[in-house]
Amino acid sequence: MAGTEDTAAEAARRFIDRWLGSGASERANYALFLSELCDVLGVPRPDPATPDTSANAYVFERAVPLTNSTGHTTTGRIDLYKRACLVLEAKQGSEAPPVADEPVLSEEMRALRASLKRGHGQRGTAAWDAAMLRAKGQGDQYIRALPASEGRPPFLIVVDVGHSIELYAEFTCTGGTYTPFPSAGAHRIFLADLEKPEIRERLRLVWTDPLALDPARRSARVTREIAAQLAELAKALEQAGHEPHAVAAFLMRCLFTMFAEDVWLLPKDSFRGLLAGLRDTPEAFVPMVEELWQKMNTGGFSVGPRLPVLQFNGGLFEQATALPLTRDQLLLLTEAAGKDWRDVEPAIFGTLLERALDPIERQRLGAHFTPRAYVERLVQRTVLAPVRSEWEAVHAAAVTLANAGDLAKAAEYVTALQEAGADRGLVAFTALPVLLADAALERLEEAGPGAKVSRARVAELYTELHRRLDAGEPALGDLAPARPSP
Repeated sequence: MAGTEDTAAEAARRFIDRWLGSGASERANYALFLSELCDVLGVPRPDPATPDTSANAYVFERAVPLTNSTGHTTTGRIDLYKRACLVLEAKQGSEAPPVADEPVLSEEMRALRASLKRGHGQRGTAAWDAAMLRAKGQGDQYIRALPASEGRPPFLIVVDVGHSIELYAEFTCTGGTYTPFPSAGAHRIFLADLEKPEIRERLRLVWTDPLALDPARRSARVTREIAAQLAELAKALEQAGHEPHAVAAFLMRCLFTMFAEDVWLLPKDSFRGLLAGLRDTPEAFVPMVEELWQKMNTGGFSVGPRLPVLQFNGGLFEQATALPLTRDQLLLLTEAAGKDWRDVEPAIFGTLLERALDPIERQRLGAHFTPRAYVERLVQRTVLAPVRSEWEAVHAAAVTLANAGDLAKAAEYVTALQEAGADRGLVAFTALPVLLADAALERLEEAGPGAKVSRARVAELYTELHRRLDAGEPALGDLAPARPSP
């Protein structure tokens, strides 16, 4: 087995070395690139196309009819199609040529600089980011044009040949929105990442068994594990004399706090770290956690995590009562907090809510309680409603405005996303083009027409962006629009 893995790693390294130097020749390169990628992943190459389109289940250049608003029909071609698995759109950007602060010494490099193709934009620029987003939209259009009898594939892939692979998923295959997989930011796989066995395995499953990557499957397993832990804790608290509805309400607040932490609505490790710090002083659990929940209800600086927290106005934290725990019970709660709550099925919230809600509230929600709907109500009423359903439109608008030089308006989009509690990856994904556009304008002012942002400066901007996000600061720094004082 080790020898097999070594061979796969060596094949991946050869593939990376071979393709890293390519650029800006999409039509000439993409079929060969993807065929060799299939070899690296250990999956079959696409089949030859046949005159019968319905028989072309795994081919390059799969034809689909596209009808515009006037009723005129043209033929679109999917770069790579595998029925029930994926639609793939290929583009090819280019690396930035040497710039004024990187002197070119050799005749060969001067010739390269003069002849370098731009392809679909220089990588790392707002133009390239926008081109990739347009490619995703094109792929989505092709998916919707597929015959109903073939269904829709779980994955939409955008490839920059020789540079990156972006994954988007819609596991219900019912016409929903394709969202970044496994999450915003982590959906972009760079060529060098193919050295990692887990990345190759993820892509292999996209080609061979895409539904195995559906988080709902993992969610069921994680939910069973956590449900067992919570059942033990609930039983112990009720045996200690606490009313069942009080136990359920307390655990509900605990669970939602864990969930909020793992989707970045609370600062990273704020609740998890608070619990870990109390393991030897369980008597401090009640006042510390109640203070945090009070601040989650109103918003403001919390003493426990020593950071400001957002206001959660769904009503869950109006009663901020915490129950006293023994050291063993606190350790059990800490273990539950250590799980990734993004993988937990929301029905676990519903089970507790059914016990915690008083009869009037339960009747108002309906005789047949729907756990997921209630969880969505809680989350949507806090911070996600402004951004979840339209994140692509917001991101596209920010990129377009940055590309057009309207940085002030683009900065407003980014700041609105961050203040609304959007996923960290989404904020970073949207903020970087704005920062790069601003840096490009600064460079033009300093060095005149033709000046470019150096790679070192791009790396610096990227590092500083993530430092700000780690620190809970505005992603755009000084570019963020000033907010009026309350």
